Amino acid sequence: MKPSRQPNQLTAFAVTAPGLESICAAELTALDIPGKPEDGGVSWTGTLESVARANLWLRTASRVIVRLAEFRATAFFELELQAKQIPWKRFVVSGERVEFRVTCRKSKLYHSGAVAQRFAEAVAKQVPGVRVVTGKESDDDSSTASDRQLFIVRFVRDVCTVSIDSSGALLHMRGYRQQLAKAPLRETLAAAILLGAGWNGDVPLDDPMCGSGTIPIEAALIARRIAPGINRSFSFLRWPETDKSEWESLVSDAREGELPRSPVAIHGADRDAGAIVAARANAQRAGVQDDIQFDEQTISAMSEASAPGLIAANPPYGVRVGEVDRLRNLYAQLGNVARRNRPGWMLALLAADRQLEQQTLLDFDEQFRTKNGGIPVHLVTALVE
Repeated sequence: MKPSRQPNQLTAFAVTAPGLESICAAELTALDIPGKPEDGGVSWTGTLESVARANLWLRTASRVIVRLAEFRATAFFELELQAKQIPWKRFVVSGERVEFRVTCRKSKLYHSGAVAQRFAEAVAKQVPGVRVVTGKESDDDSSTASDRQLFIVRFVRDVCTVSIDSSGALLHMRGYRQQLAKAPLRETLAAAILLGAGWNGDVPLDDPMCGSGTIPIEAALIARRIAPGINRSFSFLRWPETDKSEWESLVSDAREGELPRSPVAIHGADRDAGAIVAARANAQRAGVQDDIQFDEQTISAMSEASAPGLIAANPPYGVRVGEVDRLRNLYAQLGNVARRNRPGWMLALLAADRQLEQQTLLDFDEQFRTKNGGIPVHLVTALVE
């Protein structure tokens, strides 16, 4: 994917966790943004307005970046010449903090710090007064500061790709999840569970192992048509070319499209009292506390309900030695209770062990594979019969 040569067109890329590319592509299609799924995300060419819409509305993307340049360099003088050609002043203002995250693989220019220094010097020549912070890109970049502009530089086989982050803090950071239970689920993955199961807020939703409430809260946001980025800021809002009135119009249209209440029942339960306290607090911060009923209860207490509906859960995975035997009863109980009290419903599980899934005695279909906390997992769905 090479940067667009048209002055008003940007080459954008929505970064996702591996396995969520097709779900994110469907989200972009719903936003009238024709995206192309690639490894690790979805690319498209569009205006800055499309980048703004993607940041505001995407539920499963980690961040949205814009490709600024792609070139080959095997010596620092080549890198310096190319760096001078990048229009830094389109995206950076004087006095701003700028961060470069550089990775170099199988390239003659392998010193990431030296590469970052050349880019920093190029920015400073175009935009006097910038303050540069350099560092290596890490996998755990959730702490990306919202008061700095991040550039991502990748050298692979002597080809350098320079991208600018338009999001700031990662997109899963909606702002509501401040109280956590055990093994918290990222908001983006919770949304992917729902969208991957085909749920769009038209049938009831029940999470019998809700923890701190992320799945029910994301469900309420979907059901009420609330944009996940409606209450946060983004890096692109500081770009000199950003039309603030256009952004305000996007936000206004999003708010006008919100529903006052969820049109369907949303329920979350957990046997841990502390988890329910956290879930209720998180739901209140998200503004959906009146749309979700949270109860402290076990799986066996799941009530009877007529079809259709969706049971969505992120149960324990059984990755530690000896856990699988203990969890067999949990999965078997979930299958038994669902068949007894929720026939005709769909069951969606983010799971890691097929032997545990089989304990439910349901015929699952796999929807996607990804990782959660470094653990390989997949979303499976089955009709409860």
